[in-house]
Amino acid sequence: MKILNLYAGIGGNRKLWGNEHEITAIENNKQIARIYQEFFPDDIVLITDAHDYLLNYFKGYDFIWSSPPCPSHSRIRRFLAVEIGQNKPVYPDMKLYEEIVFLKSYFEGKWVVENVIGFYEPLIKPFEVASHYIWSNVFIDNISFIGSRQHNSKISELEDRKGFDLTHLNVIGIEKELLLRNCVEPELGKHIFDCVFKDNKTQIDLEEFM
Repeated sequence: MKILNLYAGIGGNRKLWGNEHEITAIENNKQIARIYQEFFPDDIVLITDAHDYLLNYFKGYDFIWSSPPCPSHSRIRRFLAVEIGQNKPVYPDMKLYEEIVFLKSYFEGKWVVENVIGFYEPLIKPFEVASHYIWSNVFIDNISFIGSRQHNSKISELEDRKGFDLTHLNVIGIEKELLLRNCVEPELGKHIFDCVFKDNKTQIDLEEFM
């Protein structure tokens, strides 16, 4: 099976998928892409814009996972901007919804789009799974597990919970804590992967459930 992993980061969502599939990871940050490749040497890692890559190459894959950047949708960022004045208000990045509509309309395989629970009512109703929003053309069951979306303060705690040892990294401009906080919990990635492919579940029309 050919899998496209967009906005791959260091690969939290992909960590428990196994190595029997052909996985292409898209990450636009060269240093982060290098870290991903260290953890998953058998994957194809491309350093390019994930949004553009999806548009041009989606037909070559059986399953697509996308985790577009979440800060502009985040309740925490809005709180910091509105209540504290630490950040400037920003437009929510609508590439999130562009990709959902695009995949629903054009992609014939199975797909998942993951993001944070936003500060506004979602424009397209998602599944709510372990404190994440999940859009998909396959029904995704809810799950809860210890540590879900908990932002531990220590890097060592994050490394232990998410299963990534970054102690060997000494890369200028890369914040280990931020890398780990942005990393999808591997248990969630595995749960969603299993929901998509277990028992050959049939695809659904989002409008039936959302």
